[in-house]
Amino acid sequence: MGGRGDPPEGTPEGGPSGAEDEYRSVVFDESFVRAARLQESSAEERVTDHAPAVRRRPPLHRGLTRQVLALVVLITVAFGTAVYLGVRHSAGSSQVRRPPEPLRMTVVPLAPQGRVPGGADPERMYARSPAAHFDTGAEGIPLPASRATAHFSDSQVVAALTTAKDYLVRSSLYPEVLTGREVSPARSLLDADQLDQFDRSFDRPTADGRHAPTGWVVRLDPARARLADDRIRVQGSLEAAETDPATLEVTADHTFVYALRPTGSAADAPVSLFTVRRELTFRFDRTDLRTHQVQLTASYLQAGPLACAEDATAYLRPLLAGRTARSGGPAGTDPYGTDRPAVLCGTLSPGAQPTV
Repeated sequence: MGGRGDPPEGTPEGGPSGAEDEYRSVVFDESFVRAARLQESSAEERVTDHAPAVRRRPPLHRGLTRQVLALVVLITVAFGTAVYLGVRHSAGSSQVRRPPEPLRMTVVPLAPQGRVPGGADPERMYARSPAAHFDTGAEGIPLPASRATAHFSDSQVVAALTTAKDYLVRSSLYPEVLTGREVSPARSLLDADQLDQFDRSFDRPTADGRHAPTGWVVRLDPARARLADDRIRVQGSLEAAETDPATLEVTADHTFVYALRPTGSAADAPVSLFTVRRELTFRFDRTDLRTHQVQLTASYLQAGPLACAEDATAYLRPLLAGRTARSGGPAGTDPYGTDRPAVLCGTLSPGAQPTV
């Protein structure tokens, strides 16, 4: 009989022999083989057989990796923001900054109806004129109360008003400018894009409404008159307004009264008063506010006593005490000519003269 577990017919031919039975318990099925993990030992591990058969990978430093990733993201965002703001600022600047308009100017002489009154003392002449209550010098150009606009801060509005006042002081009150010795005090405050027009006006004065020195500054003919008193009387106003998101506009309307004597005369020569009313329009962009400069876009001047027949383009030539206006009107105006403005002249009211 066959042994326990053998089939009744005995062990089949070709079946496993008894020697193979002892390995029957270590036969691995297919799923076990597929799940088995194979690891080849390194050369050092084969030499030292007590070393573990599997080499362990060092743990991943997850904290450091997250920090590096966060730093990269932060740098990328910062760089992108800087590029965006730079492009936006460049685009905004190109839209905001525009060349200043050429100055448009009008000079109107005011001729007296009779003899120009005079007196021995400047203070007495002022006291008997409409300028009796005017302030002296820069005190007659006070800054108004200011407030922020939609696109400009209060400090920027104050900067515009202050710069406009500085230009008025330098172009209307400085003795060296009044007597024609200097132009740099006023020139230094102009926007750089207006300097060519300014320089041409003084190099080649022309009555074309663009290039008259008397449109830029108050300029008395030094061959005719000199200051009898440097305490010039002034009264007027300044106003600021926003004309667009990129521009502030300041309008100035001031009357200046000068006490004059004839050039080369003695200290006791009769004194007469000379009155100049200036209406100026200034514009400021953000570059002008930062550099403390102005764009002078309009200048309207009335001055007297002057003779209408005399040219007031390069200098104002006041009529002094005891003088009368020569007969004759201003130079003729050609209504067919489009390249030059009409020559204007007015009459100085007797009420604007001091009483003597």
